[in-house]
Amino acid sequence: MSIQITTHGDVLRHTARRVAVASSLSIVLTTAIVLTYLGSNPAALVRTGDVIVMSLVAATAISAMLSGILSYRSARLMQQLTLMRCELSRISQTDQLTGLLNRRGFDEAALPALSSAYHAGLPAVVFMCDIDHFKSINDRFGHEFGDRALIEIAGVLRHFSRTHGALVARHGGEEFSVLMIGISHEQAELYAEEIRKTCAAREIRSGEICERLTISIGFTVARGETDLAHIMRIADQALYTAKRQGRDRVVRADEMALVAA
Repeated sequence: MSIQITTHGDVLRHTARRVAVASSLSIVLTTAIVLTYLGSNPAALVRTGDVIVMSLVAATAISAMLSGILSYRSARLMQQLTLMRCELSRISQTDQLTGLLNRRGFDEAALPALSSAYHAGLPAVVFMCDIDHFKSINDRFGHEFGDRALIEIAGVLRHFSRTHGALVARHGGEEFSVLMIGISHEQAELYAEEIRKTCAAREIRSGEICERLTISIGFTVARGETDLAHIMRIADQALYTAKRQGRDRVVRADEMALVAA
């Protein structure tokens, strides 16, 4: 059973219990060592050297044992705290519905990637993807189907990430973001079309409902730019253009927009 320590009183009680255990162990070990070296006759005469040897052995044995026990418990506690910290960090950076990175996780992973791309002289490509008519989908089929749609689109992007080495995330709501390093405009457009077509071909099933959805994608290719918010803003502009032009399409932002924005 795990120990819950939440108040100062809990701290004092826990400490008192540990002191009592340590004292009891010391008494037991000392008694055992004395009986082993000096015998059980309280009236027996013993040499001073024997007493000194017994004292050194007892002190060393007790100190080593208690230190080992305390060190082991401390190490176990540090292990649990480290695992808990890692889990909390993972949860804080992961979208619980889709299992993709959330916006915070994406930003934290994208910043060093952009910095590396800048120093290597490689272009960075950001895709912003949005499910078309998502509000209408929720209104028509319910939020359970809407959640299923998000999970399925996330599955497409996860597979794309594993195949092409992209960083993908659920950016918020029905919007997803993708970051790729070192690809050209032409490659980026091909990849964006691959994502769009794969999503359009995916059947979304929830109960008796079976529908196909489309997504709109805006992207931009940036060179020598490390301001993630700036690049995302340009990709967003391209996404909005794709929606204004009728959705279910890919639009590339003018690279000069990075300079003008």
